[in-house]
Amino acid sequence: MRKLVYAVHTSLDGHIEGPKGEFDWAEMGSDLSGHSKELTGRADTLVYGRRVWEMMSSYWPEAETISDHPHDLEYAPIWRETPKIVFSRTLDKAGWNTEVIGGDLTERVTELKSRPGKDLLLMGGAELATALSDRGLIDEAHVVVHPVVLGGGKQLFGGGVRTNLRLTGTRTMDGRAVLLTYEKA
Repeated sequence: MRKLVYAVHTSLDGHIEGPKGEFDWAEMGSDLSGHSKELTGRADTLVYGRRVWEMMSSYWPEAETISDHPHDLEYAPIWRETPKIVFSRTLDKAGWNTEVIGGDLTERVTELKSRPGKDLLLMGGAELATALSDRGLIDEAHVVVHPVVLGGGKQLFGGGVRTNLRLTGTRTMDGRAVLLTYEKA
């Protein structure tokens, strides 16, 4: 059975974005870029909630014209080619090889996990990740803690239910961030 893997960046004070929605604090060095490439290699489908989808689809299709960062240049073609799923109650359609899914979250994710293929990679976001975690649907979490205190903003798993996890790995990334890897207990 496929796994649903959650990959997210957080501040030291547990926020995935700043008080004004900013995400300008997560620095992608070579270690983080390599980890991202490794996770993407394990998956054949990228998964998003609508808000993160809107952010990603406004950047990655044209990333090479916006940025010259080595990670962006390498990841942009991968993003464009990889099938994507957006969970949304309001979005009807999306471009870039993307399926929009609504309906019962547990039923839909269970069905996706039962399909043949590689892992499903949930990238960022809070509401969808919390809803999936609350239902026990996230199999593995890769949480990158960055050395910044944001002092507010959207929380990682804000308002979620108590969930016990098992720490399966730690790794320093680029001499500044820490990767924490968890699995369901």
